[in-house]
This record gives sequence, C-alpha cells and structure tokens, in this order.
Amino acid sequence: MKIGYFNIPEEKINSDEHNNSFGKYNSIGKINSTKNNISLKTNDYSKRNDSFKKINLKGDIKSHYILKEIFSFLDNMKMKELINYNKKYQKLFDINLLDYKNESGKYKKVEQNGKVYEYTIGTNHLIFEGEYKNNKKNGKGKEYYINGNLKFEGEYIKGKIIRGKGYDENGNLILEIDKNGIGKEYYEYDKIKFKGIYLNGKRWKGTGYNYNGKKIYEIKYGSGKVKEYNFYGELKFEGEYLSGRKNGKGKEYNHKENIIYEGEYLNGKRNGKGKEYYDNSKIMFEGEYQYNKKWNGIFYSNEGNKSIQFKNGKGKGEEYNYKGKLIYIGEYLNGERNGKGKEYNKYDGLEYEGEYLHGGRNGKGKNYYDNSKIMFEGEYLNNKKWNGIFYSYDGNISFEFKNGKGKGKEYNYNGSSIYEGEFINGEINGKGKEYFNGKLIFEGEYQDGKRNGKGKEYFNGKLIFEGEYQNGKRNGKGKEYNIAFGELEFEGEFINGTRNGKGKEYYKGKLIYEGEYKNGRIKEQG
Repeated sequence: MKIGYFNIPEEKINSDEHNNSFGKYNSIGKINSTKNNISLKTNDYSKRNDSFKKINLKGDIKSHYILKEIFSFLDNMKMKELINYNKKYQKLFDINLLDYKNESGKYKKVEQNGKVYEYTIGTNHLIFEGEYKNNKKNGKGKEYYINGNLKFEGEYIKGKIIRGKGYDENGNLILEIDKNGIGKEYYEYDKIKFKGIYLNGKRWKGTGYNYNGKKIYEIKYGSGKVKEYNFYGELKFEGEYLSGRKNGKGKEYNHKENIIYEGEYLNGKRNGKGKEYYDNSKIMFEGEYQYNKKWNGIFYSNEGNKSIQFKNGKGKGEEYNYKGKLIYIGEYLNGERNGKGKEYNKYDGLEYEGEYLHGGRNGKGKNYYDNSKIMFEGEYLNNKKWNGIFYSYDGNISFEFKNGKGKGKEYNYNGSSIYEGEFINGEINGKGKEYFNGKLIFEGEYQDGKRNGKGKEYFNGKLIFEGEYQNGKRNGKGKEYNIAFGELEFEGEFINGTRNGKGKEYYKGKLIYEGEYKNGRIKEQG
C-alpha cells in the first residue's frame, strides 16, 4: 500500500506495536472500521513542516500505523534540521561523553539461570527480572521502581502485559488484571477507579468512577468520552478516547482543577490546535502542537502581551511560568530551548545564562547566587554541571568539577552551606553531610542525589534517627531517638519513611510494646 511518500507493507499495517514499560502502550486491538468512521485533525508536515491540513481516516489500527509512519519520517526531517543547527555547539562539548553514557540513564541486561535481569547502568538499580524470548519480555516477570519497590508483577507475551498486578511507588495496588483480561484500577484506600476488560494492558471496555464511587464514563472497544482523576480524586483530564488513548478533543487540569490546556490530541499527545493557560485562566499559548511541542503560535505574558511567536518550532523571546513570572529569555528550536538564553529565579534575579540544547542546559554557562555573584562557571551536560569551578557566596573557589566528579561544599542561592561531600556524574553520590541554616541535619551515604545506604539524622545537634535509607527515605532497619532527652524511642523496620514491619517501642529506657506496625501505627490484630 502506498500513501504519499510511504510504501507501507500490509503485514505491518495489521500488526500491533507496544512499548514494554508498564503504563505506556501504543495502539491496541482492532475496531470494526465499517462501524467506526473516524475523522481526526492532524498536521501534514510533509512540505517543510509549514502547512496544516485535515486528514480524514477510516479505521483505527491502520490509521494509527499510517500516522506513526508519517510522523516518524517527519521527526527524522526535524532531527536533521536540529543537528545542522547545533553543529556549531558541538565543539563546546570537550567532555567525555562515553563516561557519561556509561554512568547514567541506560540499562543493561544480565542473563542468569534462564532469567533476564535488567539494571540501570552506573547506579545498578534492578528494574526488571523475568523471562525473555526473542529479545522481548515473555512469561513471568517483575518490574521495579528506582527506589526498589515493586512496580508490576505478572505475565507478558511478546513484551505486552497479559495479566498481573501493578503498584505505585509507595506500594499501593493501582491495577490488577486476571487471565481473562478482566481487571480493575484503584485510587487510594482501594477505591475503584475503573473496572472492565483490558486488551494488551490497556482499557478496552468498561466503566470509570470518580473518587466517591459515582459512575462517570464508559469505554467500548477502547473508545468513548472519558474523565481521568489522579490518585487523590482530583480531575486531571476530560475528553475523547480512541483505542484506549487520548484522541480528539480534550481538556487538562492542574491539582486545583483549573484548566491548563484545551485542544486536540493524537495518540495520547497534544497534537493540532490548542491553548495553554496560566493559573489565573489567562492564555499562555495559543496555536498548534506537534507531539506535545508548541509548533506554530503565540506566547503571551500574564498581562496578555505577546512575548514569543513560534513558527515551525522556532522562535526567540520570553517564557513565563503559570503564575506569570518571567523564567526564561532566549532562543528556541523544535519547540524547545536551543541556543543562547537566560533563566530567572523566583525573585526575578538572573539564575543562569549560557547555552541550551534539546531544552536543557548544555554547553558553556554560568550559575548565580541571589547576590548576583557566580556560583558555578563551566560546562553543562544534560542539565548537569560537568566541567568547571564552584564558588562560595563570597567569591572564593570552593571546588572543581571534572567529568561530573568532585569533592567539596555546595551552597544555596543565599550562600548558606547545604552539602559537603562527594559528587559523581554531576550529582551528589558517595559520603556526605547536609546542613540547614548552618546546622548539620544528616550525614551518611548518597546515590543519585538522594539518601541511600546508612545514615544519621540530627535536630539542633541531637541525633534523632540512625539506620538505612533508600531513595531519600527511611527504608530498612533503624532507630528513633527522643528529641528532648536523646533516649531510644523505637527500633525496627521502616518502609517509605514510616514504621512498617516488626518493631519495639520504649519509654524512658523501658520496653512498652513489641510487635507489628503498618503505615506508622501499631497493626491491629484480627
């Protein structure tokens, strides 16, 4: 089959493609296209990304595949343009990129006894263990969050979730699907969010409920008008679904349920015409989107004045946050910060000036304290300080970074010491100490900028906790001490910062309770 520039094999059109990670999936199933005529608005970028047309498509899976092929081709065009634009910046990266890649963001597979184990490179976090076939998850398996908590446990076929249970980062059950594809999703406290039939891990047919248990929508064959709520029951989206994803018109809301976006979607992303709003309901941006990026349109300040005009993702101007505060002045390309620019803090003071690539700080730059003195000067890589010099609040050299590594003191924007210790990969890693208002509040081990390993907490110079940490929270065995007298108050097990598991409680040195705890409280029997 030939469509425009593309020769698309028929066998590919009839295939399903899915991401492997829990909670992110592409098109699913198959709808009777003779009964479901679908008209979607999208963008035709085949002629230098500057014209927009309506494309009327029938069917679902074929349409989604065609659109995916089109946008894949156009993304390649845009990427070539981006690379050419940024060639002059590449010479700024006199940085050991291989070291960076080996220590961040990727994962490695290890095969043992017929199972596959996936780890993040550098930090060595286990993110999956289970069975593989033809380089895809196939059979039983488990997925984990970076903090070590279970994310999903169940079965896969060709990389797709077939049955099992999913959990949030705190261990709360949020999804369960049985062998027949019948499943449920939950808010907190086991309140039903959705129940029905799932296909390839996505909602296919069923009913959605609000936080109070009221029926609010139905999905049939992956399609319908839907309302989505967050874990606490706050409305975050309402609009149209197709094949289990946002497709068509819809609205997004912030945690106060104020509208922050209204417009068109394609395959779960903002695509087509849309508007973004400040917290005071004034327009922030109005125009056209491509794959969640602002592409053609106008930015407005909180006062309603034009600040940037985007054309094919390019522009130069000012950017404001949802409260109307100026946060950036500079250049844009591909809908992202690219080129030279300046960032401002909440006090309207200059926080950073330098170079950007792909939306982040990349290249030469300077970071400033609130008193306008330099905090750091050097090179950045993927928003991390990589090669350069840290300065104290009074302008003295504090320590030097080389390939993201260093050892010294870090200060906040007011010049107060907040950390003293080791850095790896541009982040706090290794042994160190934390301070607040000049007083020691923690000493111990860190990983990826968070407390991980053994450590001690202090309050006004007195020890209040010692034990194990994971992902910045108390996890494992530990001891709590009375703030006033320094006496042992509790010793036992912790999960996500609270008492969970076996423990002992003391009063003035005497044991008063020994048993099980749950969510910080003594577990009720029976």
